[in-house]
Amino acid sequence: MRNSDVAADVDVVVIGAGQAGLSSAYHLTRAGLDHVVLDHAPRPGGAWQFRWPTLTYGKVHGMHALPGMELTGVDPLRPSSEVIGEYFAAYEDRFGLRVRRPVDVSAVREGDGGRLRVETSAGVWSARALVNATGTWDRPFWPRYPGQETFRGRQLHTAHYPGPREFAGARVIVVGGGTSAVQHLLEIAEVAAETTWVTRRPPVFRDGGFGEAEGRAAVALVEERVRRGLPPRSVVSVTGLPLNEAVRAGLASGVLDRRPVFDRITATGAVWADGSRVDADVILWATGFRAAVDHLAPLRLREPGGGIRLEGTRAVRDERIHLVGYGPSASTIGANRAGGAAVREIRRLLTRERAAAPVS
Repeated sequence: MRNSDVAADVDVVVIGAGQAGLSSAYHLTRAGLDHVVLDHAPRPGGAWQFRWPTLTYGKVHGMHALPGMELTGVDPLRPSSEVIGEYFAAYEDRFGLRVRRPVDVSAVREGDGGRLRVETSAGVWSARALVNATGTWDRPFWPRYPGQETFRGRQLHTAHYPGPREFAGARVIVVGGGTSAVQHLLEIAEVAAETTWVTRRPPVFRDGGFGEAEGRAAVALVEERVRRGLPPRSVVSVTGLPLNEAVRAGLASGVLDRRPVFDRITATGAVWADGSRVDADVILWATGFRAAVDHLAPLRLREPGGGIRLEGTRAVRDERIHLVGYGPSASTIGANRAGGAAVREIRRLLTRERAAAPVS
């Protein structure tokens, strides 16, 4: 980086302008802390702007409103990418959040005078604290299986799922045991020649309500992994799959009959250890995402278990770093609460630093 690339110092840099980033920016603004929000996406909407068009707002698990501004009067048949993109844009405008985009953050390093050096495509920021709200969408997880490179059909990930129409007449294997896999199967089965569902573990369907107590229990399970310095699992991974009307129909029709993971992939499909095989034109990997935190690598925050250990939102190895929307705060309501909690801790940190600074 050239010296001319260096931007003005700020108290706090927020990386990411999804639910977690905007919540944090809202609380930073109310606290009167000098900050900048950097987002690599081309427009407002966080990861939602990249969701497939058939994921309508009515199919979303639940979108908790951002602090200070409700999301009301939504047509459940509209694509969630449009609904939430418009909502986030209106939110940024109402609270004057002035998100800078598109800006790619390449690295966060130790800077001068105890500050953090945030290197980006738009220059360098120097900050006293950082809120990382980068989510997972940029790091789709592709598992590896023998023979995968020999497959002559198409392979794609949920991150690039275009909707069901492109699968018309195709034989499709969907790999993954989460909600996205189920949604893909239910859509694709209506137009495909054949679908096969493959998961590592038998799916667990949740019948009945999912109240506040169940939610707290699920978050606690995810939080325990983070406290132990292990890579976080999603909250959904410990809640089970909701057994709604569409899922019941899929189970009754056989669309959601699940097979264990294949032994290997061939040029024309997949083969199981018992010798059975399925021919396929497409393998759709609905295998989830990993936390997008590679830019924090220079700070050496990871534990031997592979994750970043947190106390609340604060990185145990560096109190200047807060991760919001990571692990237990990955849900929309969790991100809201975590944004406020992170800002309260940052405010205490900066107040303590100012009180300790020598008087010139």
